[in-house]
Amino acid sequence: MSGRRAAVPRAWAFLAAAIAFEITATVLLDSTEQFTRPLPSIVVAVGYVTSFTCMAQALRTLPVSLAYALWSGLGTAAVAVIGVLFLGEGLSVAKIAGLALIVAGVVVLNLGGAAGRSDGTAGDDGSAQSVPAGDDLLDESAGPEPA
Repeated sequence: MSGRRAAVPRAWAFLAAAIAFEITATVLLDSTEQFTRPLPSIVVAVGYVTSFTCMAQALRTLPVSLAYALWSGLGTAAVAVIGVLFLGEGLSVAKIAGLALIVAGVVVLNLGGAAGRSDGTAGDDGSAQSVPAGDDLLDESAGPEPA
């Protein structure tokens, strides 16, 4: 397996870890009682720092628009579901609709080119797009190997 091909699964693993640490830290945020309780506060701070560190590693290979859409969308949806299932938060039609819109937004961003264009053409804002999209992430000729 080439270096670039090996980097892609590793990037996805880092992104999954970033999402998991962000969800954990967010769910535990209330237990800090406005950061007056040292142990929960440390766990939350370490969770967020670890999440951002993992996200930075994922961004060495994955396009930022793809990674951030997944990180923020899945994190938000997961925290909302955890809130309903385990934290006593209510479930309403509005909350269900909001979660559906978050998931739909992430899907649309990913299907609609959130990863950028691999053909080098200008994006909607006129800027050049050189980040490989979709399966091009596995194409060794799509760009330089990450350091």
